[in-house]
Amino acid sequence: MDTRTKAWLLFHIARWLFIRNRWNVNYRYTVPGNPKFMGPRDAVKRIPDGAVMAVSGLGGNQWASIIYRAIRRSFEESGHPREITPVVIGGQGARGRAPGSLEELGLEGLCTRLFAGHLETFKAQLKLAAEGKTELQCLPQGVMAFLIEAQGRGEKSILTDTGVGTFMDPRVGTGTPIVGTDQWVTVEGDKLRYRLPDINVGVFNAPAADRKGNIYVKNCAIIGESYEITKAARRNNGYVIANVAKVVEEGYDDIFLPADDVDAVVVYPRTQQAAAIEHAHYWPMFTVNSDLSLDEGIARLKFINQTMAITPRCGPVDNALARVADSIFAENIHEGALVNIGIGLPEEVCRLIHEAGLTRSVQFFSESGVLGGLPAPGVFFGAGVCPDKIISSAQIFHKCYEHLDASILGMLEFEPNGNVNVSKRGEGPTNYVGPGGFIDFSSNARNVFFVCSWMVHGAMRIEDGRLKILKPGKIKLSEHVAEITFNGQCALERKQNIFYITNVGAFKLTARGLELIRVTPGVDIRKDILEPTNNAVVLPASGDVPEADASIMTGENFTLELQQG
Repeated sequence: MDTRTKAWLLFHIARWLFIRNRWNVNYRYTVPGNPKFMGPRDAVKRIPDGAVMAVSGLGGNQWASIIYRAIRRSFEESGHPREITPVVIGGQGARGRAPGSLEELGLEGLCTRLFAGHLETFKAQLKLAAEGKTELQCLPQGVMAFLIEAQGRGEKSILTDTGVGTFMDPRVGTGTPIVGTDQWVTVEGDKLRYRLPDINVGVFNAPAADRKGNIYVKNCAIIGESYEITKAARRNNGYVIANVAKVVEEGYDDIFLPADDVDAVVVYPRTQQAAAIEHAHYWPMFTVNSDLSLDEGIARLKFINQTMAITPRCGPVDNALARVADSIFAENIHEGALVNIGIGLPEEVCRLIHEAGLTRSVQFFSESGVLGGLPAPGVFFGAGVCPDKIISSAQIFHKCYEHLDASILGMLEFEPNGNVNVSKRGEGPTNYVGPGGFIDFSSNARNVFFVCSWMVHGAMRIEDGRLKILKPGKIKLSEHVAEITFNGQCALERKQNIFYITNVGAFKLTARGLELIRVTPGVDIRKDILEPTNNAVVLPASGDVPEADASIMTGENFTLELQQG
């Protein structure tokens, strides 16, 4: 990436920081003869108190910010609409760091219940929950997408084995309520039946509308749940708001949603394609018509994320861990595989797969429905760089439930029986994370690769191609995890291949327990693994554990080659 591009990106970031909290809720764009076109204030006046409001988007993508801000302003001024229940499958909060997210609704009396797949980013709502002022309900993302889709068909629940044996199973954990008592999942035979309240308001962001009110998604970054929430609200005799950036001529592109499906069209020029990027000045790299190479696109996003301190900088120890994961991945995955990537360390694993020239040898995707190319990291998670296709989140989850070759996921802690916690960081609502799509992917992938550091609050470094533990920390392999987000024994019954990859080595889940299948150079198996864990892991029957290749530690001459399809 050249100096001129860096300067342009720095200007882009500075401009966004300067104007990011300037939202004109009084802006009105009208079309003579078409009452569907109205300003944000007029649109939100029609949202009833107690509305169950489904919104579309994931991470920093597809925020209908002007609608969220208008709802907040209306509530502050009039007390209405009040007691809203947002339903959002992805984490559309901003961790309290940026305006315009769904955290705009995080006021006492305004948001009194929240349904979401990932809760960690909703700092305003988590704070309300900690004070006993709002209810938190959590469901797996894929399950939520299917439930919204089902409501569009007039169905009120779905029956699935997703979540059996995890905390979503009332026999094992809390079920859906994180804060509150209402239960939206019940046991039915050997499966779970999930429900959602009836959606009567739908809100989504799209690039454009024509003067009739037809909606177009050309040059979007994601479409998320826009279609499904519209159909659900329509089926429930509800109200649909489309927030668009511009008005185009009829026939501009294929119609995504016909005008008859939309009640209000709110045109706002600063409506965003993705985090800090307006539809009016969209970035083609996030569209199916990208004009950038993958390498250039990833370099730009990495620069932005690091400049804004969104993603931590990875050092040699982290890079070595990612290469261990890549080597195990390559030994088990064939060309053409469908692969899901989680956030955090899995993004580094993905980056190295790309640098090895294997991006087009597998098909990556994100839970938002973006297929192909490379999943966008950090604040842009949910979008994709140079994607091949963009479909809805419900469609991508259907694809995963039918056949998913691999998922590379992070973890907070794990047990010797293979159970994993990724959803609960500590006690109390403010420490709650939520599973996102983790339960859906880990339950359905043929191969699951969990990646995390071996310890926290410790210190490690690489010396002469070998790992040296300078200061022991708390090991993430614990006797009991805080919450079961993945059930190891259920995975064995499903005959999945489950790997746990850490700095000290890689483990595979077997009927005997966690078996050490690869050890990192410099690691003393007895002193660094067996003794600190009270012999919680097992060694191969031969007693010999292969050592990771030296190239994994340094990166020199490191290569990857997938299995032939």
